[in-house]
Amino acid sequence: MKKSLGAKTLLYPTPVLVVGTYDENGRANAMTAAWGGVASSRPPCVSVSLRAATASHGAIMARRAFTISIPGESDAAAADFFGIVSGRDHDKFAESGLTPVRSDLVDAPYVGEFPLVLECRVVEVHELGLHTQFIGEVLDAKIDESMLTGDGHVDVERLRPILFAMNPGTYYGIGELVGKAYTIGKEVGGSTPGE
Repeated sequence: MKKSLGAKTLLYPTPVLVVGTYDENGRANAMTAAWGGVASSRPPCVSVSLRAATASHGAIMARRAFTISIPGESDAAAADFFGIVSGRDHDKFAESGLTPVRSDLVDAPYVGEFPLVLECRVVEVHELGLHTQFIGEVLDAKIDESMLTGDGHVDVERLRPILFAMNPGTYYGIGELVGKAYTIGKEVGGSTPGE
């Protein structure tokens, strides 16, 4: 028997996304968000949902662009810092010692030290109660070459992205490999993915 917890956004875990923007004075800012993910594969799009009260929300509305930097496990403290102070009151890059890198493709910076970056232009905005969902078309994905496999794919075991569990508010690393997608399910039944 399952216990009802009421209507809650209990998706476990969620990604840790560091959203890069420029403020009205052109100063680089970044904030950590966990409400986001893949929105479309063709065209490649991601979503991130932010409260209107954040400095990043206004910056994205004004510049119609953002980046997402994916921190690794060794970057957890910096990622948390980006989420606990406001860009209105703090120069987060200066205080953290991390490097804002200007995107060549969109009007937004990314975190130079974080291993994976998505450069996005806003293609849709949805007001969803407390949050605004920004859909960004990914114009480019950049990665440290050391995070790639020999055949050019992202090696998640090298990337070691961090994950967020909302309640009790904790970060986790990735666990052990469970199995190969589109393969282990064949042991249960069926052979055609997605049907």
